Amino acid sequence: MAADAPAGRRNIWGFGLGTLGRDMVATLVTMYLLVYLTEVVRVSDATLGAITVVLVVMRLFDAVNDPVMGYVVDNTRTRWGKFKPWIAGGALAWAGATLLMFSDWGVSGPVFVVVFVGVYLLWEVAYTINDISYYGMLPSLSRQQGERERIGVVARLCANVGVFTVVVALVPVTEALTSALGSAQRAWFVLALAVAVLMLAFQAITLVATRQQVATSTEQTPLRELLRVIVGNDQLLWVTVAMVVFMTGYTITTSLGLYYFTYAYGDAGMYPVFAAILGVTQIGGLLAFPLVSKRLARRRVHLLATLSCVAGYAVFLVAGSSMVVIGVAGVLLFAGQAFIQLLMMMFIADSVEYGQWKLGRRNESVTFSLQPFIYKAASALAAGAVGLTLIVSGINEAQTPAEVTDGGIAVLKVAMMVLPMLLVALSWLVLARTYRLDEATYAGIVADLRDREAALGAQPEGAIDPRPMPSRGGEDG
Repeated sequence: MAADAPAGRRNIWGFGLGTLGRDMVATLVTMYLLVYLTEVVRVSDATLGAITVVLVVMRLFDAVNDPVMGYVVDNTRTRWGKFKPWIAGGALAWAGATLLMFSDWGVSGPVFVVVFVGVYLLWEVAYTINDISYYGMLPSLSRQQGERERIGVVARLCANVGVFTVVVALVPVTEALTSALGSAQRAWFVLALAVAVLMLAFQAITLVATRQQVATSTEQTPLRELLRVIVGNDQLLWVTVAMVVFMTGYTITTSLGLYYFTYAYGDAGMYPVFAAILGVTQIGGLLAFPLVSKRLARRRVHLLATLSCVAGYAVFLVAGSSMVVIGVAGVLLFAGQAFIQLLMMMFIADSVEYGQWKLGRRNESVTFSLQPFIYKAASALAAGAVGLTLIVSGINEAQTPAEVTDGGIAVLKVAMMVLPMLLVALSWLVLARTYRLDEATYAGIVADLRDREAALGAQPEGAIDPRPMPSRGGEDG
């Protein structure tokens, strides 16, 4: 296949649609597992404290294992390629683990915690297998920044449709199912079954439709090289640090959203309305991204998106009971967040070529293993903050909003708005000071790679030149 051939509609929509079901499953667990445990299962403060510790430790442990899974994928050789077998197997195991997560275990106390550890470990491992192989495939679909942006925009659009389908539908669907089935637990299980089936259906589209455009190296990556592939890629490391900080703040906010409308605003029924507004905002932001990126450099886009997020948090903090003002805050916050999450994906994708240019080896899956690491590390840190907030504020033990004191509401608002605002600003500062893969630098790196491939007489874009990489204006840090 010719170098940098157009990705085509098959790749754009085949890859993008696969994210729709994936993000529905991920959202149900990462955003609402604590809601299920505190509002449906009604675990005690002691059990919630233990589960919070388990979530933090296991998510951090699993995040550290992501590069290992990336190494396994990068060294896989099958007739179907190295990505698709792991995507399929991971999706099947992930669906099964999701059903187990929302099953009635019939136990409580310490035994509940032990069962939770086993089920959650299975869920995380299956998620890792699917996620690493899925996003590891993205750089192989194109090496042109413009084409990657188109694939990324559609992927994030579909992902956000999946996310906000769950967010908007959660309250009315679980209430309707609870009324029909006579059990809130069975209602959540049926919802989990539905999103698991949808995930498998959309993953099947990805498996059938996508076609690799960039040949990957046939050379195996030795295990001893795994750490070098990550640590040697300084640009990848800085993106990871900055985005862990950003996603921690963002995840704290989204995880506390339903609690805010239930206990602070006083009307949980407004949460789906708010979520629908935010879903439309994120989709609009993603649709606008290509237009904005044509006129502004990515560095400027990142700054404007960060300012939008900070402004959104500031407005949210002073919104009071005005749903209009809360809506304005949400638009500012989630429009900026949509841009930043898409930029994160592009920054990591460009780090694949940077790593190949600097280290002489192309490792898509190991490089992209840092994206789920970002989400899992942020989810772990956020889970700790959310669990602590629910206990300290008194929300976990409260049966009604009236039982939560003004002090408890203040704790909720600080955790949900002030802390994330500071983390968003810190994330921008890290990238502004350290990330150097702007458009011109990236184009130069790709040109260098093409020249080296031509000198070797190598047609596959994943060819490896054993010679050391040249220095390029200090870009190798």
